[in-house]
Amino acid sequence: MKNESVIIVESLTKMFGNFTAVDTISFEVKKGEIFGFLGANGAGKTTAMKMLIGIGKPTSGKAQVAGFDVFKNPEEIKKNIGYMSQKFALYDDLTVKENITFFGGIYGLSRIQIKEKTISLIEELGLQEIENKLVGSLPLGWKQKIAFSTALLHNPKIIFLDEPTSGVDPITRRQFWEMIYKTANNGTTIFVTTHYMDEAEYCDRVSIMVNGKIEALDTPKNLKSQFQVHNMNDVFLKLARG
Repeated sequence: MKNESVIIVESLTKMFGNFTAVDTISFEVKKGEIFGFLGANGAGKTTAMKMLIGIGKPTSGKAQVAGFDVFKNPEEIKKNIGYMSQKFALYDDLTVKENITFFGGIYGLSRIQIKEKTISLIEELGLQEIENKLVGSLPLGWKQKIAFSTALLHNPKIIFLDEPTSGVDPITRRQFWEMIYKTANNGTTIFVTTHYMDEAEYCDRVSIMVNGKIEALDTPKNLKSQFQVHNMNDVFLKLARG
């Protein structure tokens, strides 16, 4: 069902001592939706994402991801999601093919499945000439495309992307977003953080965090109308400046 919620968050909070990094946030994300999770550095978005992917324990509140409780079933969440971080997504000292095989094993695929997925992934991305090259020798754009595809090896219900296009050129960014659209059209939910405000325009809905709270959540069109501006960058500036 297209309208079913695959992420449900209610009053989710994370505290470090007396500091509240994530402050009672609530939202839902639908199946097949491209959901932009935006905020300046230090706004709390990475901390919130860590709770949702099962590697950070909330202080209070509730959250379900892919039908599993973040408090009770973090390991089940990890099996049902894909994750691509900005800083680390592939092993530089393994070849393209070895990376695909390695992550296929981590995701619990059988040897036959890994072999089939590797062949189809190399063909789909046109990697035949570089499949035996070390990932560390590849341009950043190629690394990001391979990392994204590898995170989809086990057909997860949701894929979390943490600033996936940071540092890549505009053409590669556009190609990456074409991959995101294709994946969402196949029913996979995309949860993406980005600091490029033009990329917010590509999302179905956007939430914007300021100082640990979600201060805005709607479609890009509605947010621009609400704040009476022409682009998402101006929406962000209005919120950030209070």
